[in-house]
Formats: sequence, structure tokens, C-alpha cells
Amino acid sequence: MRQITLDTETTGLNPSAGHRIVEIGCVELVNHIPTGKRFHRYVNPERNIPDEAAKIHGLTEDFLSRHQVFANLADDFLAFIGDAPLIIHNAEFDLAFLNAELARLNLPALESKRCIDTLMLARKRFPGSPASLDALCKRFGVDNSEREKHGALLDSALLAEVYLELVGGREPGLSLAAAESETSHRIAASEKSFREPRPHEPTEEERAAHETLVARLKDPIWGS
Repeated sequence: MRQITLDTETTGLNPSAGHRIVEIGCVELVNHIPTGKRFHRYVNPERNIPDEAAKIHGLTEDFLSRHQVFANLADDFLAFIGDAPLIIHNAEFDLAFLNAELARLNLPALESKRCIDTLMLARKRFPGSPASLDALCKRFGVDNSEREKHGALLDSALLAEVYLELVGGREPGLSLAAAESETSHRIAASEKSFREPRPHEPTEEERAAHETLVARLKDPIWGS
């Protein structure tokens, strides 16, 4: 089972107002295990970076101007995610920006039904509790000490750990190990050589020894 955790950083909150993507980060999971395969690109948004956004992700216009525009990396991005389910924290936000970029290129939109929204999962599992990525890292003991500012690749890696905790992703591995252990014990038991049951009936010598011992006792309860 292949899944992709995904995060973006942007110039603002609303793609309809002309805000653009400035960073994309993705981490591949196969059977709930990170494979080490990642997709990471900084994106030239072809516009200015508001101070409010720069304070969040730390990316400047000068830095981003030296990177490719979305049109030049769209094919690589789409090839990496393929048709895998997308695990996104607050999926509506990231999907809106991605689909706005794809629409500019007359490419098909990413469907919301392929997304697993960890924000919704967290709110359902812990109603009324903080459900930000930082809050979930703290709840599950995921080390986010490197997260001084938002970063798409780092956040995708953290999200992968949080997602596994949310869905109990480590349990299948533990169950598999237990099943393999039980199977090993069964195989070992089946390979043991068969022994006839040991006879428990006393021999004549044992009977005679018992009679001699009882005869020495005063008022024995084991009279023959």
C-alpha cells in the first residue's frame, strides 16, 4: 500500500486572491513505513512574498527567484505522487493551492476523495483538543525540535509519524511479529520427536519396598 504525506508553503492563505505555492514536500510510505523516497522543491511564485508569510516559512523573494516555476516541475511532482492516496494536514488548504497551479497549466485537478485529512482524523479522535501539527507531535512524543519555522519537507516527515500514531500504524507490524512467533513455536513443536507415555504403574520391587516401609510405621494409614 503506497501513500504520500504532502505539505506546501505559500505566499498567503487564498489562491483565489493570487497567492501561490513556494514549496512542496512529499514523503513516500509503503505499508505504513517510510521508504526514504522524497520529493522536495522550492517554487518561484512569480510574485512578491508578504512579510506575514515570510515570517512563517522564512523564504524570501531573492531566494525563490533562483528556483523553477511550478510549470517546470509539475510533471515531476505528478509522477512522484502517481495515483497514491495523499495524507495532508488540513487537506482543503493544500489541495486548493495545488489545483489552482494545475488549472493554470490546464491539467486535471487532484480529487479530494484521494486525500486523507489528518486534521479531521485528529479532531474525530480527540474532540475539543488542539489538533495542529505541533500539538499532535507533542501528544505522540514526535520530536519536532527542528521545526523553528514551517518547512514543507520537514512537516511532511513529521506528518508521516503523526499519521502512523493516529491510525495505529505500528500495530500491524507488532501483530505480524506475534503471528510469526506463534507460527515458529508451532513448527518447533511439530518437529519434536514422539515419545511413548511413561508408565506410572509401580513395579514389584517398588511394591515390596513400600510394604517394608509401612511395616516400620506405627499405626500407618497405608495399610495393605
